[in-house]
Amino acid sequence: MLAPQQLAQLSSLTAEARVLTDADTLSRYGLDWTRYFTPDASAVVFPETVDEVVALVQWARRERVALVPSGGRTGLSGGAVARHGEVVLSFDRMNRILALDEVGRSVRCQAGVVTAALQQFALAHQLYYPVDFASSGSSQIGGNIATNAGGIKVVRHGMTRDWVLGLTVVTGGGEVLHLNHDLAKNNTGYDFRHLFIGSEGTLGLIVEATLRLTQPPAEQAVMVLAVPRLADIMRLFHAFRARLTLSAFEFFSEQALRHVLARGELARPFDEEADYYVLLEFEKLTPQSEIDALAVFEQCAAEGWLVDGVLSQSQQQAKTLWRLREDISESITPYRPYKNDISVQVSRVPDFVAQLDAVLAREYPQFEVVWFGHIGDGNLHINVLKPPALAIDDFRIACERVNHHVFELVRAFDGSISAEHGVGLLKRDYLAVSRSEAEIRLMKAMKSLFDPDGIMNPGKLL
Repeated sequence: MLAPQQLAQLSSLTAEARVLTDADTLSRYGLDWTRYFTPDASAVVFPETVDEVVALVQWARRERVALVPSGGRTGLSGGAVARHGEVVLSFDRMNRILALDEVGRSVRCQAGVVTAALQQFALAHQLYYPVDFASSGSSQIGGNIATNAGGIKVVRHGMTRDWVLGLTVVTGGGEVLHLNHDLAKNNTGYDFRHLFIGSEGTLGLIVEATLRLTQPPAEQAVMVLAVPRLADIMRLFHAFRARLTLSAFEFFSEQALRHVLARGELARPFDEEADYYVLLEFEKLTPQSEIDALAVFEQCAAEGWLVDGVLSQSQQQAKTLWRLREDISESITPYRPYKNDISVQVSRVPDFVAQLDAVLAREYPQFEVVWFGHIGDGNLHINVLKPPALAIDDFRIACERVNHHVFELVRAFDGSISAEHGVGLLKRDYLAVSRSEAEIRLMKAMKSLFDPDGIMNPGKLL
């Protein structure tokens, strides 16, 4: 823990009112949405400027104090957990949108800007920031970039990485780097911008970002389909993508839907249950789009790939249908789910899922497993729910035993142990499943180069 003189030094670097050590703040800011770790931060600091961040990093180097960056703390891999007396550096007060370039269609903002606030700002200027996910109301841009967040629109718009024009970062050595200068084309060697995207705060701190914007999409329509067999989902994806401009293609299981409906806020979309459901969103580019969607629906029904479906008739109904998918995480949170966020090549999803389903049935007979995911980009979310009578530590140990079987299958399919949630603490020890020995060696060398004293989010990722 910090000595009294160290706390005094911190207060002199920012302002005493922005250095907090009360138990509630330490607990809140020392933990993300992962619930398998006990937070133990020494202090939480709220800088407001890049200069303050630089001063904090330089102080941390001198005092050999580790720093944990904190955004919206919506991560699910323990990447924002402070459990060994670290100082948490929160970006809550660095939350300003700094500049809009309407000609170049870009926006420059501080790292603490909330995703939904940026989206609303763009729309107010007839522009669009398309990276979106259920936590957009609390996640922050810096954290999104540090984890290369994906979400529900990846099949149409890609990951966060695809929208980052430039970054301002403070390295673990206390240097300020202005990366790429917001250029659309810059072919001058190594692009350090992409090292910091997805680095989970282990190389330095993202303090500002310039993000590309685009024109708002056409009006969206949403379909929810009842699907009898998991293998039929990819057949549906291929059929609908051939005729429509898809912006999302999601799936969830009947178990997932039951948890959403149990909250009493939404109605079951169909009279009969199905084992699986698909939610797809497409742009209504012309009046023909909905006609095409219904034609594909009839074709797939004739093939037996779906047994029922609903097409939104208004934007309000579309939002309601989306909640069937987006409310899953919140509805299962009370069960302290153990999550696996994995991906394989889209074309290999059916074979992978068939084998994985057999593994889960064999290894998790006593647990309820809830499936959902962004299956249009090969991303599956597996959520194992904790039985009420089982102690949390015993539950985690049981789930980690099964990780061996799940990740060996991921390795066999050349997949990823983390499609979009990052590695953090939860998956750090499994990194070799998705990265070669040579890659990990070079990653560690890169960490040493940018963070020579090892103060940047230590123990995460590597």
